[in-house]
Amino acid sequence: MQSTRTVSDKIFLFLKGLAMGAANKVPGVSGGVVAFVAGFYEEFIYSLQKFNLKSLKLLFNGRFRSFFQYINAKFLFLLILGMVFSYFSVSKLLDYLIEHFELYVWASFFGMIIGSIYYIGKDFEIKSLRTIIFIILGVLAGLSISFLKPATENDHLLFVFFCGIISVSGMTLPGLSGSFILILLGNYVLLLVDSVNALYDTIADVLKGDFSFTKDLKRIRLLEVLTSFTAGSLFGLITLSHLLNYVLKHYKKITFSIIIGFITGSLGVVWPWKEKIFKKNNMGEVLVDTNGDPVLDNYSRYLPEFSEISTWVAIFFIIIGILIVLSLAWYGRQRKTT
Repeated sequence: MQSTRTVSDKIFLFLKGLAMGAANKVPGVSGGVVAFVAGFYEEFIYSLQKFNLKSLKLLFNGRFRSFFQYINAKFLFLLILGMVFSYFSVSKLLDYLIEHFELYVWASFFGMIIGSIYYIGKDFEIKSLRTIIFIILGVLAGLSISFLKPATENDHLLFVFFCGIISVSGMTLPGLSGSFILILLGNYVLLLVDSVNALYDTIADVLKGDFSFTKDLKRIRLLEVLTSFTAGSLFGLITLSHLLNYVLKHYKKITFSIIIGFITGSLGVVWPWKEKIFKKNNMGEVLVDTNGDPVLDNYSRYLPEFSEISTWVAIFFIIIGILIVLSLAWYGRQRKTT
């Protein structure tokens, strides 16, 4: 773990957080993959598991300097700052791109995952049957999740807290997409679109001195939901990090095998050529949520038609996605050697 960081290191770390936040917002893509490829995954897990009894004692005894050093606060602050900033900037752009250029966005992320698999697996040595078995189990788990059907939306605060715990797995478990898990739980739009937009609008209103939102029951409810979701995410980050730190110490080879398999299996989630299937009632009418948007039931995947120009454009974006990941990995290695 680095004790000192230059200004360029801090900027680069903020950008990594930005990339993690953007990846976590996209269903099928894992922020943990960004951490893995960019080379700070183990430091990230190590820093999170420092939130323990010793850190609490340092905090309650007023030893703030020691507390911040112990939890690697500079590293976590810059990374989390990048993630938070991403939700109000890059993720907004991603929402627009997915709405208007969905095929090419999925193609880009498909390529990035392929690049990630190559980068993570190129130095990974398979020396035993057990390693192969765990890779296969990871692949099967990733594929099985991609074919599950989403549940219906539920804004009960305890369930939302649980969603926070589960969804944050995308940051701590490479290959497991937190946002896709939220789709399966039925709360993706509620937690990553509606509630985030409610917070964004609230901040804008406060800056303008407009507090009329306090009488908007729907806005207040969304803010309560976001608060519960955030609390669950923080709880999940800390608890999962302790578990992962343990398995990385004692079962690193097995853990890496499962991660490689899981990331490979997640390719089924981000397969670019797919159509949305929406839920319908007994009358055959498409169901809509509280915003009037159709409720997603699943995806219908199909093979590309190579006679179409859009297919070749998508393949081009797959190649771009691969190059982006490999370029970032190369840049990260160069920084470590200078």
